[in-house]
Amino acid sequence: MQNECKLSIITINYNGLKDTCELIDSIPFTKDMEVIVVDNASKEDEASIIAERFSKIKVIRSTRNLGFAGGNNLGIKESQGKYILLINNDTFFKDFNIAPLIERLESSDKIGIVCPKLRFAWGNNPIQFAGYTPLSPITVRNQAFGFGEDDHGQYDTAHPTPYAHGAAMLIKRKAINKVGLMPECFFLYYEELDWSMIFTRAGYEIWYDPACTVYHKESQTTGQNSPLRTYYITRNRLLLVKRNYKGINKYLSYIYLLGIVATRDILKYTFQGRFDLVKSVFRGIFTFKE
Repeated sequence: MQNECKLSIITINYNGLKDTCELIDSIPFTKDMEVIVVDNASKEDEASIIAERFSKIKVIRSTRNLGFAGGNNLGIKESQGKYILLINNDTFFKDFNIAPLIERLESSDKIGIVCPKLRFAWGNNPIQFAGYTPLSPITVRNQAFGFGEDDHGQYDTAHPTPYAHGAAMLIKRKAINKVGLMPECFFLYYEELDWSMIFTRAGYEIWYDPACTVYHKESQTTGQNSPLRTYYITRNRLLLVKRNYKGINKYLSYIYLLGIVATRDILKYTFQGRFDLVKSVFRGIFTFKE
């Protein structure tokens, strides 16, 4: 395919008109970029409102909710950029400084993805992400460097990271052509971790580069007790293990996630009287197969 622009910025809108418009307002349009909004079957026709308000962008309205991966994949298929920035609609830029991220990608054929620094949009903008630690081979847990810390420049050195952060990641199109689109079997949560593992197995590096900062409105307590979140977190942890872990570690992870984590959650939600969440845990256990 003939690339007609250098950068494609793709974001998903799902009943989030205000946030999506604020993100677009923070992006200075240039002739070598395109902005694509995928409306993931919002209840109202927010796609038409966005298209009318921003004549320079491309709006795609899906007739059904394709999930995080499916929505991004739809945007990728319709994009033309050499580099693709997948970014959450509840983020914004104070200083749109994507050029250093592109330079990082161009610095080596081995680098497939680069992520900016993420800071929360509330308070004094504490750090959300400055790279990840590796996942535990048994508990499937990891940590984001700097999470919750004030930003004093202590994470201002670029470095490789095992996984990309789904809120903002810049990707080479030729790398996507090689490894394939984001796995849609997850729908919500863990798909960027799985995709990162696919990139790594294909020989690509993933980098964190603080030359660009993105601000994220996500709250630390968003949807913690949602049946939808409980279901997908339970299901997708198991699915991630099924798709990526091997040998004894796979079965030890199953034992840990089912025997300890799921059992703990079921007991906790039962004592809280949250039987809707108990049901979500059981659903997640019994439906994690692809």
